[in-house]
This record gives sequence, structure tokens and C-alpha cells, in this order.
Amino acid sequence: MSREPRILRGIFFIVLATALFVAMNTGVKLLRPHLPTVELIWARTLGHTLFIFAIFGPGHGWWRLLQTRKPGTQLARSLLLLASTSFFFSALGWVPLAEATAVSFTSPLVVAALAGPMLAERVRLGHWVAIGVGLAGALIVIRPGVGGADPYLGLVIGSSCCYAVYQILTRRVAGHDRPETSVTYSALLGTLVLSVVVPFYWQTPARLLHWLILVVIGLLGGLGHYFVAQALRLGPASVISPFHYVQLIAAAVMGYLAFGDVPSAWTWVGAAVIIVSGLYIAWRETRG
Repeated sequence: MSREPRILRGIFFIVLATALFVAMNTGVKLLRPHLPTVELIWARTLGHTLFIFAIFGPGHGWWRLLQTRKPGTQLARSLLLLASTSFFFSALGWVPLAEATAVSFTSPLVVAALAGPMLAERVRLGHWVAIGVGLAGALIVIRPGVGGADPYLGLVIGSSCCYAVYQILTRRVAGHDRPETSVTYSALLGTLVLSVVVPFYWQTPARLLHWLILVVIGLLGGLGHYFVAQALRLGPASVISPFHYVQLIAAAVMGYLAFGDVPSAWTWVGAAVIIVSGLYIAWRETRG
């Protein structure tokens, strides 16, 4: 396949992944008033783990997926992803989808800020300016000290920070373990830990629809991560990654259709500042 069709397929996969993530988050927000957060996170991690084993297990061998040269780093990654998911799912009980999505876009900025101390990468002055501007964009959305400020957006910031460190550790382990192994460990530890904890919080869904959403949450998350991997395989990250921001539009649409939430002007302004900062950093990375 020539370069252009491959890139177009990659863009299609990343847009599809963002739609799946928004659908998953919508399902979580719908279930938050009815089921414990721990149960929702467990369903998310379990579905992800089962999906990965089903996709990669037959071809790579069940036990080979668990073979790692960096067990400590892999376990740390899994814990960080569990923490990130926990913070974000907890926030969705209180924060509109579009606002939560906008603030979550600060994660690439945190990665850029931590690349120096954690990866020994050179962080240029322009990067620091873009990071500062992007964080200012997050403050525009959150508006601390303003009457309309939502303190639960702090959970989204915590989620973004955990996910940023997760991405950095993923870079570290990439030269030692296969991608299939890293994807497996991403959700494995969370699944094991929550499978022990969830019986103490379990609440049986009262409706068939709630059962269906609970099952679909994990499948959507697993499929979303799989399509992200496929997209980055088909096209360069510098071209593919900016299409993550389609997620904000999808979140705004779903938030309005499912919950009647209309993003404020501050949300759009702050999101635009965050997105421009992230795109600038990505552009500078491609120029070396």
C-alpha cells in the first residue's frame, strides 16, 4: 500500500478510536449514579485484558505475552494507568464530558515537561513556553477562584499526570519488551487488584441496559487502544496524533445528546489554547 492510503487509514483508525473512547466515557457517566466507581473501573480493566488476550494470545502464546525484561517498570505502568482511569472515572460523576476531555489534553504537555528529568531529553525554551501556555489553557477551563470553578476537574488533572508518567515509562520499556507485552501489562495488574476488591463494593445492575453498558465499557476501551496502535503503525505520529483532538468535538456532541450539557465559551477557549500548545510541541518534535 502506498504512503497516502496508509496515512488515510491511520487517520480513520485514530478518529474511530477517539469515538470509541468518548462512547466509553459516556457509558461510564451514565452508570455513575447507579453503580460504584470501583465496579466500573473493574469492568473497564477486565474487558481490556480479555480483549488483549483474545487478540494476541493465539498468535503470540498466552504466557509469552507476560514475559518481560522490565517487570518493575511494567507493574508501575499498570498501576499508573489504573490510577489515571480511577481519577477520570471518578471525575465523570461530576464533570461534563467536554470539560473533562479538554483538561485531559494537558497530558502531552506534562510528558514534554517530564521528558527532561525522566528521559534525559533536551527540553527547549520554546517547549517550556508552550507547556506554560497549555497549562494556562487548562486554568481557563478550570477557572480556579471563580464562582463557576469545578473542584472535581482537579481529578482530571491527576488523571492526566498519571497518564503522562505512564507514557514516559512506556517509552522506557519500548526497547526491552514487545508492544504486545506492554499492552497486556497495561491493564493486567488493575484487573487482578480490582478483582479482589470489587466483591466488597459489588452492586448488581438493576436493568438489562446497565448490564449491557457495563460489558461494553471494557470492550470499547480495548478496541480503542487497539485502533490507536493500528493508526500509529500506518502513519507517522506527527500526522496521526493531532487527530486525537477530534475527541473534544465528539465529547461535546455526546455530552449534549446524552446529558444536555452545553460547553461554556471558557471551555472552548481553554481547549483551543491547550490544543495549539500541544500541536506546537508535536510540530517542533518533527523538526528536530
